[in-house]
Amino acid sequence: MTLIKSISGIRGTIGGEPGKGLTPEDIVKFTSAYALFLQQTHPEKRLKVMVGRDARISGFMVNQLVTGTLNGMGVDVVDIGLTTTPTTEIAVTASGAHGGIILTASHNPGQWNAMKFLNDQGEFLSDADGKKILNFAKEAAFNYATIDQIGTCRTEDHYLQKHIDLILQHPLVDVDAIRKADLKVAIDAVNSTGGIALPILLKALQVRHTEMLYCNPTGQFPHNPEPLPEHLHDICNLVSQTKADVGFVVDPDVDRLAIIMENGEPFGEEYTLVAVADYFLKNITGPTVSNLSSTMALRVITEKAGQHYYASAVGEVNVVAMMKEKKAVIGGEGNGGVICPDLHYGRDALAGIAFFLSYLARSGKKCSELRREYPDFFISKNKIEFDPEMDIDKLLSAIKTKYKNYPVTDIDGVKIHFEEGWVHLRRSNTEPIVRIYAESDMLTKAEILAKKIINDFKELIKEI
Repeated sequence: MTLIKSISGIRGTIGGEPGKGLTPEDIVKFTSAYALFLQQTHPEKRLKVMVGRDARISGFMVNQLVTGTLNGMGVDVVDIGLTTTPTTEIAVTASGAHGGIILTASHNPGQWNAMKFLNDQGEFLSDADGKKILNFAKEAAFNYATIDQIGTCRTEDHYLQKHIDLILQHPLVDVDAIRKADLKVAIDAVNSTGGIALPILLKALQVRHTEMLYCNPTGQFPHNPEPLPEHLHDICNLVSQTKADVGFVVDPDVDRLAIIMENGEPFGEEYTLVAVADYFLKNITGPTVSNLSSTMALRVITEKAGQHYYASAVGEVNVVAMMKEKKAVIGGEGNGGVICPDLHYGRDALAGIAFFLSYLARSGKKCSELRREYPDFFISKNKIEFDPEMDIDKLLSAIKTKYKNYPVTDIDGVKIHFEEGWVHLRRSNTEPIVRIYAESDMLTKAEILAKKIINDFKELIKEI
Protein backbone atom coordinates (compact mmCIF):
# COMPACT_ATOMS: atom_id res chain seq x y z
CA MET A 1 0.00 0.00 0.00
CA THR A 2 1.15 3.56 -0.69
CA LEU A 3 0.27 6.99 0.73
CA ILE A 4 2.02 10.07 -0.67
CA LYS A 5 1.55 13.39 1.11
CA SER A 6 2.56 16.47 -0.86
CA ILE A 7 1.71 20.16 -1.09
CA SER A 8 -0.64 19.50 -4.02
CA GLY A 9 -2.74 16.92 -2.19
CA ILE A 10 -2.93 13.40 -0.83
CA ARG A 11 -2.50 10.42 -3.14
CA GLY A 12 -2.47 6.73 -2.39
CA THR A 13 -3.72 3.24 -3.02
CA ILE A 14 -7.11 2.52 -1.51
CA GLY A 15 -7.31 0.49 1.70
CA GLY A 16 -4.85 -1.09 4.09
CA GLU A 17 -3.50 0.30 7.32
CA PRO A 18 -4.12 3.98 8.14
CA GLY A 19 -1.10 6.08 7.27
CA LYS A 20 0.16 3.51 4.78
CA GLY A 21 -2.66 3.58 2.24
CA LEU A 22 -5.49 5.96 1.41
CA THR A 23 -7.95 4.79 4.05
CA PRO A 24 -11.16 6.38 5.35
CA GLU A 25 -9.22 7.58 8.39
CA ASP A 26 -6.66 9.35 6.19
CA ILE A 27 -9.37 10.87 4.00
CA VAL A 28 -11.16 12.33 7.02
CA LYS A 29 -7.94 13.64 8.57
CA PHE A 30 -6.66 15.47 5.50
CA THR A 31 -10.10 16.79 4.54
CA SER A 32 -10.42 18.20 8.06
CA ALA A 33 -6.97 19.80 7.71
CA TYR A 34 -8.01 21.42 4.42
CA ALA A 35 -11.21 22.77 6.02
CA LEU A 36 -9.17 24.20 8.90
CA PHE A 37 -6.86 25.87 6.37
CA LEU A 38 -9.88 27.49 4.68
CA GLN A 39 -11.26 28.61 8.03
CA GLN A 40 -8.01 30.41 8.79
CA THR A 41 -7.75 31.83 5.27
CA HIS A 42 -11.33 33.12 5.26
CA PRO A 43 -12.18 33.88 8.91
CA GLU A 44 -15.69 34.88 9.88
CA LYS A 45 -17.13 33.51 6.63
CA ARG A 46 -19.53 30.69 5.92
CA LEU A 47 -17.38 28.49 3.73
CA LYS A 48 -18.37 26.88 0.44
CA VAL A 49 -16.33 24.17 -1.31
CA MET A 50 -16.85 22.58 -4.73
CA VAL A 51 -16.22 18.82 -4.94
CA GLY A 52 -15.81 16.96 -8.24
CA ARG A 53 -14.47 13.51 -9.06
CA ASP A 54 -13.37 11.25 -11.88
CA ALA A 55 -15.04 7.90 -12.53
CA ARG A 56 -12.69 5.55 -10.71
CA ILE A 57 -14.42 2.85 -8.67
CA SER A 58 -13.41 4.23 -5.26
CA GLY A 59 -14.72 7.70 -6.14
CA PHE A 60 -18.18 7.37 -4.61
CA MET A 61 -16.78 6.11 -1.31
CA VAL A 62 -14.15 8.86 -1.14
CA ASN A 63 -16.74 11.47 -2.09
CA GLN A 64 -19.04 10.45 0.77
CA LEU A 65 -16.22 10.72 3.28
CA VAL A 66 -15.00 14.07 1.94
CA THR A 67 -18.41 15.75 1.75
CA GLY A 68 -19.45 14.42 5.14
CA THR A 69 -16.24 15.60 6.76
CA LEU A 70 -16.51 19.06 5.21
CA ASN A 71 -20.08 19.28 6.54
CA GLY A 72 -18.79 18.17 9.93
CA MET A 73 -16.31 21.06 9.83
CA GLY A 74 -19.16 23.48 9.12
CA VAL A 75 -18.47 23.80 5.39
CA ASP A 76 -21.23 23.92 2.76
CA VAL A 77 -20.52 21.58 -0.16
CA VAL A 78 -21.57 21.78 -3.79
CA ASP A 79 -21.11 18.30 -5.22
CA ILE A 80 -20.69 18.59 -9.00
CA GLY A 81 -20.36 14.82 -9.40
CA LEU A 82 -18.54 13.08 -12.24
CA THR A 83 -16.57 15.79 -13.98
CA THR A 84 -13.10 16.90 -15.08
CA THR A 85 -10.33 18.57 -13.15
CA PRO A 86 -10.45 21.77 -15.24
CA THR A 87 -14.24 21.89 -14.87
CA THR A 88 -13.90 21.77 -11.09
CA GLU A 89 -11.30 24.54 -11.23
CA ILE A 90 -13.65 26.72 -13.27
CA ALA A 91 -16.58 25.87 -10.94
CA VAL A 92 -14.74 27.35 -7.95
CA THR A 93 -14.49 30.81 -9.46
CA ALA A 94 -17.82 30.64 -11.30
CA SER A 95 -19.65 29.92 -8.03
CA GLY A 96 -17.63 32.23 -5.79
CA ALA A 97 -16.55 29.26 -3.67
CA HIS A 98 -13.72 29.45 -1.15
CA GLY A 99 -12.03 26.32 -2.48
CA GLY A 100 -12.42 22.99 -4.19
CA ILE A 101 -11.40 19.37 -3.91
CA ILE A 102 -10.86 17.18 -6.94
CA LEU A 103 -11.09 13.47 -6.22
CA THR A 104 -8.78 11.95 -8.81
CA ALA A 105 -5.47 10.16 -8.98
CA SER A 106 -5.05 11.56 -12.48
CA HIS A 107 -3.06 9.10 -14.62
CA ASN A 108 -2.51 6.54 -11.83
CA PRO A 109 -4.09 3.07 -12.17
CA GLY A 110 -7.51 2.21 -10.76
CA GLN A 111 -6.36 1.14 -7.28
CA TRP A 112 -5.26 4.73 -6.65
CA ASN A 113 -7.23 7.79 -5.67
CA ALA A 114 -6.36 11.24 -4.41
CA MET A 115 -7.63 14.52 -3.03
CA LYS A 116 -6.32 17.57 -4.87
CA PHE A 117 -6.94 20.84 -3.07
CA LEU A 118 -7.77 24.18 -4.73
CA ASN A 119 -7.74 27.75 -3.44
CA ASP A 120 -10.46 30.35 -4.05
CA GLN A 121 -8.99 31.06 -7.51
CA GLY A 122 -9.56 27.46 -8.58
CA GLU A 123 -5.80 26.89 -8.61
CA PHE A 124 -3.57 24.38 -6.87
CA LEU A 125 -2.17 25.52 -3.55
CA SER A 126 1.17 27.22 -3.12
CA ASP A 127 4.04 25.44 -1.41
CA ALA A 128 3.46 27.39 1.81
CA ASP A 129 -0.28 26.69 1.88
CA GLY A 130 0.20 23.01 1.10
CA LYS A 131 2.64 22.69 3.98
CA LYS A 132 0.12 24.30 6.34
CA ILE A 133 -2.40 21.58 5.53
CA LEU A 134 0.17 18.83 6.06
CA ASN A 135 1.04 20.35 9.45
CA PHE A 136 -2.62 20.65 10.44
CA ALA A 137 -3.14 16.98 9.57
CA LYS A 138 -0.11 16.00 11.63
CA GLU A 139 -1.33 17.95 14.66
CA ALA A 140 -4.95 16.76 14.21
CA ALA A 141 -6.23 19.60 16.37
CA PHE A 142 -9.63 19.93 14.70
CA ASN A 143 -12.69 21.60 16.13
CA TYR A 144 -15.76 20.10 14.49
CA ALA A 145 -19.06 21.92 14.10
CA THR A 146 -21.88 21.84 16.63
CA ILE A 147 -25.40 20.90 15.51
CA ASP A 148 -26.33 24.46 14.52
CA GLN A 149 -23.13 24.92 12.48
CA ILE A 150 -23.11 21.71 10.41
CA GLY A 151 -22.61 22.35 6.70
CA THR A 152 -25.05 21.57 3.91
CA CYS A 153 -24.58 19.57 0.70
CA ARG A 154 -26.31 20.04 -2.62
CA THR A 155 -25.63 18.70 -6.10
CA GLU A 156 -25.25 20.74 -9.28
CA ASP A 157 -24.47 19.36 -12.72
CA HIS A 158 -24.30 22.37 -15.05
CA TYR A 159 -20.65 23.32 -14.68
CA LEU A 160 -19.40 21.15 -17.55
CA GLN A 161 -21.64 23.11 -19.92
CA LYS A 162 -20.34 26.36 -18.39
CA HIS A 163 -16.81 25.12 -19.03
CA ILE A 164 -17.53 24.25 -22.66
CA ASP A 165 -19.36 27.55 -23.23
CA LEU A 166 -16.30 29.38 -21.92
CA ILE A 167 -14.06 27.50 -24.35
CA LEU A 168 -16.39 28.27 -27.28
CA GLN A 169 -16.20 31.98 -26.49
CA HIS A 170 -12.41 32.08 -26.95
CA PRO A 171 -11.52 33.97 -30.16
CA LEU A 172 -9.10 31.25 -31.28
CA VAL A 173 -11.75 28.52 -31.14
CA ASP A 174 -13.10 28.53 -34.69
CA VAL A 175 -16.30 26.46 -34.76
CA ASP A 176 -17.13 27.56 -38.29
CA ALA A 177 -13.77 26.36 -39.63
CA ILE A 178 -14.14 23.03 -37.80
CA ARG A 179 -17.63 22.52 -39.23
CA LYS A 180 -16.49 23.33 -42.77
CA ALA A 181 -13.48 21.01 -42.50
CA ASP A 182 -15.88 18.11 -41.82
CA LEU A 183 -13.29 16.28 -39.71
CA LYS A 184 -13.63 12.73 -38.46
CA VAL A 185 -12.41 12.53 -34.85
CA ALA A 186 -11.65 9.44 -32.76
CA ILE A 187 -11.47 9.58 -28.97
CA ASP A 188 -10.29 7.34 -26.12
CA ALA A 189 -11.59 8.44 -22.70
CA VAL A 190 -10.26 5.42 -20.73
CA ASN A 191 -13.77 4.81 -19.31
CA SER A 192 -13.65 7.89 -17.11
CA THR A 193 -15.18 11.36 -17.17
CA GLY A 194 -13.72 12.19 -20.57
CA GLY A 195 -16.40 9.81 -21.86
CA ILE A 196 -18.96 12.35 -20.65
CA ALA A 197 -17.13 15.56 -21.54
CA LEU A 198 -15.53 14.86 -24.92
CA PRO A 199 -18.69 13.91 -26.85
CA ILE A 200 -20.45 17.05 -25.54
CA LEU A 201 -17.47 19.21 -26.51
CA LEU A 202 -17.18 17.71 -30.00
CA LYS A 203 -20.90 18.18 -30.63
CA ALA A 204 -20.58 21.83 -29.54
CA LEU A 205 -17.65 22.21 -31.96
CA GLN A 206 -19.91 20.80 -34.71
CA VAL A 207 -17.80 17.71 -35.31
CA ARG A 208 -20.24 15.43 -37.14
CA HIS A 209 -18.16 12.24 -37.37
CA THR A 210 -16.94 10.78 -34.09
CA GLU A 211 -15.47 7.36 -33.33
CA MET A 212 -15.65 6.64 -29.60
CA LEU A 213 -13.47 4.20 -27.69
CA TYR A 214 -13.77 3.49 -23.95
CA CYS A 215 -16.25 6.30 -23.28
CA ASN A 216 -18.39 4.51 -20.67
CA PRO A 217 -17.50 6.17 -17.31
CA THR A 218 -17.42 2.96 -15.25
CA GLY A 219 -13.92 3.52 -13.83
CA GLN A 220 -12.84 0.16 -15.27
CA PHE A 221 -9.74 1.37 -17.09
CA PRO A 222 -9.18 -0.84 -20.18
CA HIS A 223 -5.47 0.00 -20.28
CA ASN A 224 -2.92 1.92 -18.26
CA PRO A 225 -4.57 5.36 -18.03
CA GLU A 226 -1.39 7.38 -18.52
CA PRO A 227 -1.59 8.59 -22.15
CA LEU A 228 1.85 7.38 -23.24
CA PRO A 229 2.51 5.79 -26.68
CA GLU A 230 2.92 2.29 -25.25
CA HIS A 231 -0.65 2.46 -23.87
CA LEU A 232 -2.36 3.80 -26.99
CA HIS A 233 -2.39 0.87 -29.40
CA ASP A 234 -6.19 0.60 -29.50
CA ILE A 235 -6.82 4.24 -30.39
CA CYS A 236 -3.99 4.18 -32.95
CA ASN A 237 -5.62 1.18 -34.62
CA LEU A 238 -9.05 2.84 -34.49
CA VAL A 239 -7.76 5.99 -36.19
CA SER A 240 -6.15 3.93 -38.95
CA GLN A 241 -9.11 1.60 -39.46
CA THR A 242 -11.76 4.33 -39.56
CA LYS A 243 -9.60 6.75 -41.56
CA ALA A 244 -10.08 9.42 -38.90
CA ASP A 245 -8.40 12.78 -39.37
CA VAL A 246 -7.22 12.89 -35.76
CA GLY A 247 -7.48 10.99 -32.50
CA PHE A 248 -7.56 12.40 -28.97
CA VAL A 249 -6.72 10.57 -25.74
CA VAL A 250 -7.24 12.00 -22.26
CA ASP A 251 -6.35 10.75 -18.80
CA PRO A 252 -9.08 9.96 -16.22
CA ASP A 253 -9.50 13.56 -15.04
CA VAL A 254 -9.07 15.17 -18.48
CA ASP A 255 -6.21 17.56 -17.83
CA ARG A 256 -3.68 15.78 -20.09
CA LEU A 257 -4.09 15.43 -23.84
CA ALA A 258 -2.36 13.13 -26.32
CA ILE A 259 -2.97 13.37 -30.06
CA ILE A 260 -2.96 10.58 -32.68
CA MET A 261 -2.17 11.50 -36.30
CA GLU A 262 -4.24 10.34 -39.26
CA ASN A 263 -1.63 7.66 -40.01
CA GLY A 264 -2.29 6.02 -36.65
CA GLU A 265 0.95 7.24 -35.07
CA PRO A 266 1.23 9.36 -31.89
CA PHE A 267 1.77 13.07 -32.45
CA GLY A 268 3.95 13.02 -29.33
CA GLU A 269 2.64 14.05 -25.93
CA GLU A 270 5.45 16.61 -25.59
CA TYR A 271 4.19 18.21 -28.78
CA THR A 272 0.58 18.80 -27.70
CA LEU A 273 1.58 22.08 -26.05
CA VAL A 274 4.02 22.87 -28.88
CA ALA A 275 1.26 22.68 -31.52
CA VAL A 276 -1.27 24.69 -29.49
CA ALA A 277 1.38 27.32 -28.69
CA ASP A 278 2.32 27.52 -32.38
CA TYR A 279 -1.33 28.20 -33.21
CA PHE A 280 -1.48 30.93 -30.57
CA LEU A 281 1.76 32.56 -31.71
CA LYS A 282 0.49 32.69 -35.29
CA ASN A 283 -2.40 34.83 -34.04
CA ILE A 284 -1.24 36.74 -30.97
CA THR A 285 2.05 37.90 -29.45
CA GLY A 286 3.45 37.18 -26.03
CA PRO A 287 5.68 34.84 -24.03
CA THR A 288 5.30 31.10 -23.53
CA VAL A 289 6.16 28.99 -20.48
CA SER A 290 6.78 25.32 -19.80
CA ASN A 291 8.74 23.50 -17.11
CA LEU A 292 12.41 22.58 -17.09
CA SER A 293 11.73 18.96 -18.02
CA SER A 294 9.62 19.76 -21.09
CA THR A 295 10.86 19.67 -24.67
CA MET A 296 12.95 22.54 -26.00
CA ALA A 297 10.80 22.48 -29.14
CA LEU A 298 8.56 25.07 -27.42
CA ARG A 299 11.50 27.43 -27.04
CA VAL A 300 12.42 26.91 -30.71
CA ILE A 301 8.97 27.74 -32.09
CA THR A 302 8.52 30.63 -29.62
CA GLU A 303 11.79 32.29 -30.59
CA LYS A 304 11.04 31.65 -34.27
CA ALA A 305 7.89 33.72 -33.74
CA GLY A 306 10.01 36.49 -32.23
CA GLN A 307 8.69 35.95 -28.69
CA HIS A 308 10.26 35.03 -25.35
CA TYR A 309 10.22 31.56 -23.80
CA TYR A 310 10.63 30.93 -20.07
CA ALA A 311 11.17 27.68 -18.13
CA SER A 312 9.77 27.18 -14.64
CA ALA A 313 10.40 24.62 -11.94
CA VAL A 314 8.49 21.36 -12.47
CA GLY A 315 4.91 21.32 -11.20
CA GLU A 316 1.74 22.98 -12.42
CA VAL A 317 1.74 25.54 -9.60
CA ASN A 318 5.24 26.65 -10.64
CA VAL A 319 4.30 26.90 -14.32
CA VAL A 320 1.28 29.00 -13.39
CA ALA A 321 3.33 31.31 -11.16
CA MET A 322 5.79 32.00 -13.98
CA MET A 323 3.01 32.44 -16.52
CA LYS A 324 1.51 35.13 -14.31
CA GLU A 325 4.90 36.77 -13.71
CA LYS A 326 5.83 36.85 -17.42
CA LYS A 327 2.26 37.48 -18.66
CA ALA A 328 2.46 34.41 -20.89
CA VAL A 329 -0.23 33.97 -23.55
CA ILE A 330 0.01 30.18 -23.41
CA GLY A 331 1.90 27.63 -21.34
CA GLY A 332 1.79 24.22 -19.77
CA GLU A 333 3.77 21.04 -19.38
CA GLY A 334 5.24 18.48 -21.73
CA ASN A 335 2.92 15.79 -20.39
CA GLY A 336 0.15 17.06 -22.66
CA GLY A 337 -0.98 19.79 -20.28
CA VAL A 338 -2.17 23.01 -21.97
CA ILE A 339 -2.81 26.10 -19.83
CA CYS A 340 -4.65 29.02 -21.43
CA PRO A 341 -4.80 32.01 -19.04
CA ASP A 342 -7.72 33.54 -20.94
CA LEU A 343 -9.80 30.60 -19.67
CA HIS A 344 -8.24 29.68 -16.32
CA TYR A 345 -4.86 28.79 -14.84
CA GLY A 346 -5.08 25.02 -15.03
CA ARG A 347 -4.20 22.24 -17.48
CA ASP A 348 -7.22 21.69 -19.69
CA ALA A 349 -7.49 18.89 -22.27
CA LEU A 350 -10.91 20.13 -23.45
CA ALA A 351 -9.44 23.50 -24.33
CA GLY A 352 -6.47 21.77 -25.95
CA ILE A 353 -8.82 19.76 -28.20
CA ALA A 354 -10.74 22.89 -29.24
CA PHE A 355 -7.57 24.82 -30.07
CA PHE A 356 -5.94 21.93 -31.95
CA LEU A 357 -9.05 21.23 -34.02
CA SER A 358 -9.29 24.93 -34.87
CA TYR A 359 -5.65 24.95 -35.96
CA LEU A 360 -6.05 21.75 -37.97
CA ALA A 361 -9.20 23.03 -39.68
CA ARG A 362 -7.78 26.46 -40.49
CA SER A 363 -4.51 25.02 -41.80
CA GLY A 364 -6.12 22.60 -44.22
CA LYS A 365 -3.24 20.23 -43.50
CA LYS A 366 -3.09 16.70 -42.18
CA CYS A 367 -1.93 16.08 -38.61
CA SER A 368 1.27 14.47 -39.83
CA GLU A 369 2.01 17.53 -41.98
CA LEU A 370 1.65 19.82 -38.97
CA ARG A 371 3.91 17.57 -36.93
CA ARG A 372 6.65 17.68 -39.57
CA GLU A 373 6.80 21.46 -39.18
CA TYR A 374 8.29 21.09 -35.71
CA PRO A 375 11.87 20.11 -34.85
CA ASP A 376 12.34 16.54 -33.66
CA PHE A 377 13.60 16.17 -30.11
CA PHE A 378 13.69 13.03 -28.00
CA ILE A 379 13.63 12.70 -24.21
CA SER A 380 15.27 9.86 -22.31
CA LYS A 381 13.91 9.29 -18.80
CA ASN A 382 15.99 7.46 -16.19
CA LYS A 383 16.43 7.33 -12.45
CA ILE A 384 19.15 6.32 -10.05
CA GLU A 385 18.47 4.99 -6.56
CA PHE A 386 20.73 5.79 -3.61
CA ASP A 387 21.26 4.46 -0.13
CA PRO A 388 18.81 6.27 2.20
CA GLU A 389 21.77 7.69 4.15
CA MET A 390 23.34 9.27 1.08
CA ASP A 391 23.54 13.08 1.01
CA ILE A 392 21.83 13.58 -2.36
CA ASP A 393 21.98 17.38 -2.17
CA LYS A 394 25.75 17.16 -1.80
CA LEU A 395 25.92 14.93 -4.87
CA LEU A 396 23.82 17.35 -6.93
CA SER A 397 26.04 20.21 -5.82
CA ALA A 398 29.10 18.25 -6.92
CA ILE A 399 27.52 17.64 -10.35
CA LYS A 400 26.80 21.35 -10.64
CA THR A 401 30.43 22.16 -9.82
CA LYS A 402 31.74 19.59 -12.30
CA TYR A 403 29.83 21.25 -15.13
CA LYS A 404 30.24 24.87 -14.00
CA ASN A 405 31.61 25.85 -17.42
CA TYR A 406 28.28 24.95 -19.02
CA PRO A 407 25.04 26.92 -18.62
CA VAL A 408 23.36 25.52 -15.49
CA THR A 409 19.87 26.17 -14.12
CA ASP A 410 19.30 25.32 -10.46
CA ILE A 411 15.80 26.59 -9.62
CA ASP A 412 14.62 22.97 -9.50
CA GLY A 413 17.40 20.44 -9.06
CA VAL A 414 20.19 20.87 -11.61
CA LYS A 415 19.72 21.33 -15.36
CA ILE A 416 22.84 21.34 -17.52
CA HIS A 417 22.72 22.73 -21.05
CA PHE A 418 25.15 20.95 -23.35
CA GLU A 419 25.71 21.75 -27.03
CA GLU A 420 23.94 18.54 -28.06
CA GLY A 421 21.04 18.85 -25.61
CA TRP A 422 20.24 19.12 -21.91
CA VAL A 423 20.10 16.96 -18.78
CA HIS A 424 17.78 17.73 -15.86
CA LEU A 425 18.37 16.12 -12.45
CA ARG A 426 15.58 16.20 -9.85
CA ARG A 427 15.53 14.47 -6.51
CA SER A 428 12.37 12.80 -5.29
CA ASN A 429 10.62 14.30 -2.26
CA THR A 430 9.55 10.88 -1.01
CA GLU A 431 12.31 8.43 -1.99
CA PRO A 432 16.14 8.39 -2.19
CA ILE A 433 15.95 8.74 -5.95
CA VAL A 434 17.24 11.22 -8.51
CA ARG A 435 15.29 11.35 -11.76
CA ILE A 436 17.39 12.03 -14.84
CA TYR A 437 15.77 13.58 -17.91
CA ALA A 438 17.85 14.15 -21.04
CA GLU A 439 16.85 15.59 -24.41
CA SER A 440 18.58 15.81 -27.77
CA ASP A 441 17.76 15.68 -31.48
CA MET A 442 18.33 11.91 -31.46
CA LEU A 443 17.27 9.42 -28.80
CA THR A 444 20.72 7.82 -28.80
CA LYS A 445 22.30 11.20 -28.04
CA ALA A 446 19.86 11.77 -25.17
CA GLU A 447 20.66 8.34 -23.77
CA ILE A 448 24.41 9.03 -24.00
CA LEU A 449 23.93 12.29 -22.08
CA ALA A 450 21.93 10.50 -19.38
CA LYS A 451 24.51 7.69 -19.14
CA LYS A 452 27.28 10.27 -18.74
CA ILE A 453 25.56 11.79 -15.70
CA ILE A 454 24.77 8.37 -14.22
CA ASN A 455 28.46 7.46 -14.47
CA ASP A 456 29.36 10.79 -12.84
CA PHE A 457 27.11 9.91 -9.89
CA LYS A 458 28.81 6.52 -9.53
CA GLU A 459 32.25 8.12 -9.46
CA LEU A 460 31.18 10.79 -6.98
CA ILE A 461 29.70 8.19 -4.63
CA LYS A 462 33.11 6.55 -4.43
CA GLU A 463 34.69 9.86 -3.43
CA ILE A 464 32.09 10.86 -0.83
